This record gives sequence, structure tokens and C-alpha cells, in this order.
Amino acid sequence: MESLTFKDLNLSKNIERAVEDMGFEEPTPIQSQSIPYLMEGKDVIGQAQTGTGKTAAFGIPALEMLDVKSKKVQVVVLCPTRELANQVAEEMSNLAKYQNTKMLPVYGGQPIDRQIKALRRGVHIVIGTPGRVLDHIQRKTLKLDGVKMLVLDEADEMLDMGFREDIEFILSRVPSQKQTVLFSATMPQPIIKLTKKYQQNPQMVKTVHKELTVPQIEQFYFEVKSNAKTEVLCRLIDIYNFKSSLVFCNTKKNVDKQVETLKARGYLVDGLHGDMRQAQRERVMSNFRKGEIETLVATDVAARGIDVENIEAVFNYDIPQDEESYVHRIGRTGRAGKEGVAITFASGKDIRKIKNIQKHTKAKITRKNVPSQSDVEDIRAEMLSQNVKKIIDDGHIGKYEHWVENLLEEDYASVDVAAALVKILLSEEKK
Repeated sequence: MESLTFKDLNLSKNIERAVEDMGFEEPTPIQSQSIPYLMEGKDVIGQAQTGTGKTAAFGIPALEMLDVKSKKVQVVVLCPTRELANQVAEEMSNLAKYQNTKMLPVYGGQPIDRQIKALRRGVHIVIGTPGRVLDHIQRKTLKLDGVKMLVLDEADEMLDMGFREDIEFILSRVPSQKQTVLFSATMPQPIIKLTKKYQQNPQMVKTVHKELTVPQIEQFYFEVKSNAKTEVLCRLIDIYNFKSSLVFCNTKKNVDKQVETLKARGYLVDGLHGDMRQAQRERVMSNFRKGEIETLVATDVAARGIDVENIEAVFNYDIPQDEESYVHRIGRTGRAGKEGVAITFASGKDIRKIKNIQKHTKAKITRKNVPSQSDVEDIRAEMLSQNVKKIIDDGHIGKYEHWVENLLEEDYASVDVAAALVKILLSEEKK
């Protein structure tokens, strides 16, 4: 199946807007393969690991088929852990931003009374662990007669954790005329048995993690609140004096916003995204290659054609939605044997994404503290000292030695002369 865009999927305007807000420019492979089948009402078996975008793969079709006027539960998503249930609920809430959908995560360890009250008021989507969902069915607080879609997320994990009987009981209680969707990283025999028993002619969709090799690039992340990202970005560009950097944002709106802010602060910056005409994009790229633009802000899709040798740093202003995008982004720096650095801004749930990226790419992404204004001079002085050492080691400083000797003959101490030169250099950089 050829690569689709979200526009090709015939989504409702509300979902399209939410997808745009979340920064999904184009579907991941699991999304582009699953969504068309699910929108047609077919059962699907998806083989995919965490970090491939599977929540949106079943979440978008689930939201598209809801009757929000009804108070009945129409979608049930089963997850192995409370953490995953919360994660799925959060992402589906973002997708449902512009429609009046009520969803409820249910799991053990949380007061059941609160969940019962919410269920009585009416909920469209229940996302929960099998044990707690089963508990609600037995208490008759969760009625399944209106269920149109049942999703088993990370089915192999649920079976490993001993939930098989609970899952079979839940599957036996939902109406037979419904969609059954199963996602699993592996396909052991017990899962194949489940699919044969409870699914109708399922479509098999498979996207297995590629071996992702990360180039030899220094990788860091800074924990930064969303409203402080621009300030930290400027500070890092200033400290390290990057002459060529690439900043990735997840949405076109954010690209435009960052370009406007950075221009107002005096940076040589421009943007690149899918809404720009080809001629505009070529002009921006030409200026970036020539060094007339030092910082280029782009979305993933727009950045595909970027092939510039001397990019010193890549910033993930917004964290990408999957590991492959991360690897593609940071591979833009450190080319042709040159050193490069990849810097990611993370806040809240992004830390979990960083851990997933590290796990699947075997990369080391070091956490660093955001440099304060008072750290700036220390870092610059350290960088200056490294440059000084390199210049001394390389030699060719004869005529400069002569100038320094003249100063020393006037009874100035060598330490004072060096300190004064450092002060002049650092002061010049601040201007």
C-alpha cells in the first residue's frame, strides 16, 4: 500500500483538526494500513510494537463510528497495565478534542465508586485492564449491549500476565456483531487461537521494528516546560554559537510561530513546511545552504529533501511521534565525518517517549540541566579554553607570540594578559 496522508483517509473535520493539533503530519505505517480497514468495519490483527502509533490506528476509527448522542458504551479497549490504559485514554482524549466524547479509564487501585458514578452518567469509550473491566461487568455497572468495537491492545502482554480467562469472558459478553481489533508485538499460538475464535475474516497488518541504527552523534535532552522551550532554544544557540542548526516542530502552526519569534529576537531564521509553494521552499533551502539562514525550523515532511553537509545541531523542539522519525531527524547532523549534536526538549509524558527511543535505538540520550544565564559565561569560557588548547597544539602562532611578548616586556603578568584577552572575547560575543 502506498504512503497515504491523513487527508487521503477521509476523516471528519473534527478528527482532522485534532490530528493537526497533535502534530501528526502523515500516518505511520501501522496507521496507514489499519485505518482504511477499520473504517470499512473489518476486524484487524495488527503486529506492532510500542512507539509505532497504534493508539491512533484504532483510536481514529473508533471515534469516527461513535454515536455521541447515545449514552451507551460503544468502544471497549483492554490494556495490560494501568499506565498503558492512562496513556491510551490521554491520546484518545486528544484525538476527540473537537467532539463531545466521554471516555473513562478503569483499573484496579483506583476507587471503584468513582468509576461507577461515571459509568452511570454515561460513557462512550471504556479503556481498562481486564480485571477491573470484568469486575464492572459482574457488578452490572458496565453494560456491553451497545459495544460496536472491542480492542485488545498489547494482547501478548495481557496473556503473559494471566488475563486469558478474563479476556475470554469479556469477549463472550459483547455483541457478536461488532469489530474486534487485536494489537500484539508477537503472535504466539494462544493469540492465534483467540483470533480464530472471536474474529471474522480479520485483515492482518504487520509493521515490525526495523533495526534502527543511530549515527555517532552526541544526544542530549532537557526537561523543559512547553512555555519555556523558545527561551531555552535561544540560550543554547547563543552559548554554542551554532552557525547552522535545524529545529523540528510537529505542526506547521508551530513552525510559523517559532520563525516569527526567533526573527523578532534577531536570529537569521526561516521555516519550511508542507503549505509552502515549491518555489518558496527552494528559496529557503538555497539561503540555508549559503549560510544566509543559520537556523531552519521545519516539519518532518518538509525536511525530507534537506541534504546539507554542515548542520552542527538538530533540535527536537517537539518530540517526534515515533522512533523512526527521531532517527531520521538527528541523522541530518554529524555528516561527512563531522561532529554533530542532537538536542531534544521534553516535558511530562515526553520522558516516556525518550525512554522508548533509547530502548529501540540502543542510543544514549543524556539528561542535561538547562543552563542558567549565569552558566552561559562559564560554558563559553570552557569552549574558549578547548579552542585555545587546539590552536596551541596545531602550532602556526608565531606572529601572535611576538605581540604577546611585547606586552610581557611592559611588566604585565602572562596570566593577566591571557585573562584580559578572554574577557575581551567573551564581551565581544555578548554584543
